[in-house]
Amino acid sequence: MGPGARRRGRRLRVLLPRHRVPGAPEAVGALARQALEQGVQRLVLLSGRGEEEAQRAERVVQDTGIESTVVRCAWFNQNFSEDYLLEPILGGEVALPAGNMPEPFVDTEDIADVAVAALTEAGHAGRLYELTGPRMLTFAEAVAEIGRGTGRELRYVPVTVEEYTAAAAGHGVPEDVIGLLGYLFSEVLDGRNAMLADGVQQALGRPPRDFADYVRDTAATGVWHP
Repeated sequence: MGPGARRRGRRLRVLLPRHRVPGAPEAVGALARQALEQGVQRLVLLSGRGEEEAQRAERVVQDTGIESTVVRCAWFNQNFSEDYLLEPILGGEVALPAGNMPEPFVDTEDIADVAVAALTEAGHAGRLYELTGPRMLTFAEAVAEIGRGTGRELRYVPVTVEEYTAAAAGHGVPEDVIGLLGYLFSEVLDGRNAMLADGVQQALGRPPRDFADYVRDTAATGVWHP
């Protein structure tokens, strides 16, 4: 989910992109200060759950004095259909250095709904929402659910971080992206986020979308069929 802006009356509100790499806090802080100077009165920072650099960015934004809401997330459902995991699924084999660590995958539709509420409704200023799905899944279990939902045989293959990054380099993935993926799988997926949070319920008053709902709706689009 990228940056966006919306006008309501005479108030401009922006949504900042998610950052989780070294140097991001300074860049996010500069953008927040510029927004404040331009008259922006409210913004949402899409942050990383369990990521030190992302949480530094949160503090930098809050220190500007702008009215802000922090939305922390980790792994998105849509990584399997709109990002780097789509091609492996189409190929029938998903090789990842994810081990058996469970994650509470969150749907980007829930993230968008929370961001819109924070930007357009009162009562969200200064709040921190941690967003997760309603249950824990390992990557192997998530791939298996997609297989059942599509009627395809999908194979999950556990690999080491070194094997994964070497394969990515062999396919021409940029070095900075490889470094980011290595960081996510070796540090962020170490169990620090292996717990559910109630941010969706707090912000929207409803439960989060389940991974099974995501699989059903996405399978109906045909995106997972070669």
